[in-house]
Amino acid sequence: MSGLQIQELIEAGVHFGHRSSRWHPAMAEYIHQKHNKIHVIDLRQTVRGIVRAQHFLENICAAGHEVVFVGTKSQAREVVREQSARCGMHFCVHRWLGGTLTNFQTIRARLRRLEELEKDLADSADGSRGKKELATMERERRKIFRNLEGIRNMNRLPGAMITVDIRRDEIAVREAHTKGIPVISIVDTDCDPNLVDIPIPGNDDAYRSIEVILSQLTDSIIAGKDKLVAEQQAEAARKSADEDKTRAKEKSRNMTKENRSKEFQPPQPAPGADAPQSEKAKPKLVVTPEKAAKTKAEDPKPSATGSGEASKS
Repeated sequence: MSGLQIQELIEAGVHFGHRSSRWHPAMAEYIHQKHNKIHVIDLRQTVRGIVRAQHFLENICAAGHEVVFVGTKSQAREVVREQSARCGMHFCVHRWLGGTLTNFQTIRARLRRLEELEKDLADSADGSRGKKELATMERERRKIFRNLEGIRNMNRLPGAMITVDIRRDEIAVREAHTKGIPVISIVDTDCDPNLVDIPIPGNDDAYRSIEVILSQLTDSIIAGKDKLVAEQQAEAARKSADEDKTRAKEKSRNMTKENRSKEFQPPQPAPGADAPQSEKAKPKLVVTPEKAAKTKAEDPKPSATGSGEASKS
């Protein structure tokens, strides 16, 4: 686990549990010892839970899923708001409305009503509405905004839920189980770890303890989102390269079609081939001296009588 040591957990007070009289028997495997009637949490189990949660969150965020933070107790509100803003995820720091996950369409309708109220209040600056009507609209807007502020951009069900106190946020945990959403939670000695999928044994009452654990989970969410962005960029580059190859093949195919579509032109005749036979130049016979001497030796010489008779005639 990067950047986190056991000493850091001890300094944050993660190992402090509740009084032994308030313990839950299912937490026996996560308790190291009892000191002054207070249970001490085994930090080795805490580290294992954080590592499991980190791997899980990184994988689901790399797959494109979203995460919702739930921390409605007073000492967790500021931390939850800060860490969720750092990783760009959804949060709930006040009252968890029943049906936020199981009746998601109704919650989306209330968020649309919030947008309508904000638009009407912005347009009422010209004095077209009375003071009493404006006060009623502002009161309704403030109530919806207070409960649904952190999930107003959640357009689909999240891929995981991170809670701080499963006893206080029991409704949210049950709704997540109903919808099949994995739950990661800090589990104190008075809680049942079987209610969550990935329990992280630790102190859920101290501000510093909550901050240390949530910061580690937030880092894994950011790493998963960075991995998703890198994969999307690589996929976009691969698609662009494939499109360039397809475009080049199409261009070469079009050029071949253009060449084939041209009319056939027979080869041009040689110069002078169309002239009459009489005008064609006769080929010149070239006689070498050796060939001339050989021809003269083969031809017989004419007789004198024959030449004389020829002359008389």
